[in-house]
Amino acid sequence: THTLHYGSGVFEGIRCYATSQGGAVFRLTDHIVRLFNSAKIFMIDVPFTVEDLVEATKETVRVNNVDECYIRPLVYLGYGEMGLNPLPAPVNVSIAVWPWGTYLGDDGIANGVRLKISSWQRHDPNAMPPAAKGTGMYINSSMAKVEAVKAGYDEAILLSPQGYVSECTGENIFIVRDGVMYTPDLTSALDGITRATVMQLASELGIKVVEKRITRDEVYIADEAFFTGTAAEVTPIRELDGRRIGNGARGPLTTRLQTLYFDQVHGRRKQYPEWLTLV
Repeated sequence: THTLHYGSGVFEGIRCYATSQGGAVFRLTDHIVRLFNSAKIFMIDVPFTVEDLVEATKETVRVNNVDECYIRPLVYLGYGEMGLNPLPAPVNVSIAVWPWGTYLGDDGIANGVRLKISSWQRHDPNAMPPAAKGTGMYINSSMAKVEAVKAGYDEAILLSPQGYVSECTGENIFIVRDGVMYTPDLTSALDGITRATVMQLASELGIKVVEKRITRDEVYIADEAFFTGTAAEVTPIRELDGRRIGNGARGPLTTRLQTLYFDQVHGRRKQYPEWLTLV
């Protein structure tokens, strides 16, 4: 396929959670809309509608009989003429589901993980579009992840070309200082759906959230830090570059947001019922 050779595809990561009413996909339509937006940025015409892929996702979960799973829709370019021009290649869509527990383990969710600043920087927005989840773009994340793991860390933070904190390899990052939450603006980071979810939950708690440029030393001296993503959900950061964040454990604000988040995705609270789509 053209995508295999050149990385010109787009994808989403989505989770289905077990609830008292059965399997429910979290923010399914929002994810599929973002998939189409990524495709538009890459000039890929998806031969289906948003509604088509929403229904196909639900059906794929049902036929595989998994109430709790990870979901991977992939828009990829099939067989066409070889070369850098993707336009002659047909557009294909696949949807896969499989059981997948916590990305960095239950201990990471409870007690936090260790991070390092990567020597690899995040893409310049005029080199690769940060608003798109492009398949080939994630080589950048993979390089940072491998570097971190080989150095004995769990995850990595990538800096922007201007030297500011961008995001982790597949997650958005938040820090807490004096009761205020800060997160990098979206000039060099993905507009994460879990990120938006946590920001909405924070506003419900009356917590101020500021989007701004963040330097690495601001993370070092934060009271708390955590990252968000579909795979990682809400994971505390206990250490960065050998420096303990806060008291080196999951902070109180992070704990409150985690509780709200997991209660919502598992259907134990009904504050935002539109976020859950029963399969």
